Amino acid sequence: MLRPYHRLVSPLVAVAAFLVGAAVSAFAAAWYVRRSEGHARVASAPESAPTTLSQRVLSALDLGVVVVDRDEYAVFANPAAQRLKVVDADRLAVPTLSELVRRVTDSGQPDSVTLELPGRGPEIFSVRAMPLLANQRVYSVVLRFFDVTEARRLELVRRDFVANVSHELKTPVGALTLLAEAVQEAADDPAAVHHFAERMQREGSRLGRLVQELIELSRLQGAEPLPGNVPVDVGRVLSEAVDRSRLLAEQANIAVLCRPEDELSVRGSEVQLITAIGNLIDNAIAYSPPHTRVSVTSRAEVDADGSWVCIAVADQGIGIADTDLDRVFERFYRVDPARSRATGGTGLGLAIVKHIATNHGGTVSVWSVVGSGSTFTIRLPLASWPSPPQAAEPIVESHV
Repeated sequence: MLRPYHRLVSPLVAVAAFLVGAAVSAFAAAWYVRRSEGHARVASAPESAPTTLSQRVLSALDLGVVVVDRDEYAVFANPAAQRLKVVDADRLAVPTLSELVRRVTDSGQPDSVTLELPGRGPEIFSVRAMPLLANQRVYSVVLRFFDVTEARRLELVRRDFVANVSHELKTPVGALTLLAEAVQEAADDPAAVHHFAERMQREGSRLGRLVQELIELSRLQGAEPLPGNVPVDVGRVLSEAVDRSRLLAEQANIAVLCRPEDELSVRGSEVQLITAIGNLIDNAIAYSPPHTRVSVTSRAEVDADGSWVCIAVADQGIGIADTDLDRVFERFYRVDPARSRATGGTGLGLAIVKHIATNHGGTVSVWSVVGSGSTFTIRLPLASWPSPPQAAEPIVESHV
């Protein structure tokens, strides 16, 4: 479960706030003394070099800091604040910040706002305004800019995730409740009891798979180190994944062909990689008509970014429309909800594949044509080179 933003960053914020407070207080006090003595305003410019220790401290921070006087002139803006373009010449360029400064100046109490600033995102900042007092009077206001863009994004992801989980759990739980009631009402009809019991078993299995995949996805999304970060034989991973899907393939009357390139290896967790390839194979079987084939291959390739192992799972199934290609790796997203319900799919399989590939320093992609099938490719950093080419191994085929 994602923790609230303030719990994630509170220790760093405390340290940063202490440094900023000390440096700003020293800088503002010096500025106030100089101004009181008739010196000119010391508005900072990007090209001006910090001359005092407090200025050097503030300039070194990634945290944006702006000091504004009672007349709303910006007397100092460190480089981080200048990059945010919140100061134009010696005035605040964002009306919301001007209103914040006026409130703090009038009340003498700290205040804060959250606002979006144009950037790559846009970027979201929590701005904390702190008054600096002299003789019970506010002589300047310090604005500190905390980037909360990622925290907000994670919060939205968490909310969507909780909403989706609640919906997905509600379906099998509701079905089990109704089926239990049906069993009670049909107690004198053995055939009906048998039918409802089978349905309950299917819904229970679906619920169990959903819970297990939620646990797996939560573990993959956490900050836990990759378990078993050791060399893994790709051929062994493919063979094991195919073997685990054998029964499902036989029931669907689909042949699974496996041809791994010899002596390829990657670093990571064998268990996770088997899970990823197995999910792709199961997905291919679920979306393929009977008497078709699913092929599982691996090969080494080299490009400007390094050496890679490419593991491809190709099917002859219904394919994926272009409008769905960018979303198939989202949690709970289903191209064909009716087919997914019929096969007991949870909508988490491809999301798990994506996280496993990412955790291993790789990527996963999909190519598809509606009516002609799909090919999912996992690309992972190569741990060791294969030996010189040898005669091709015979295809391992699993079919009815």
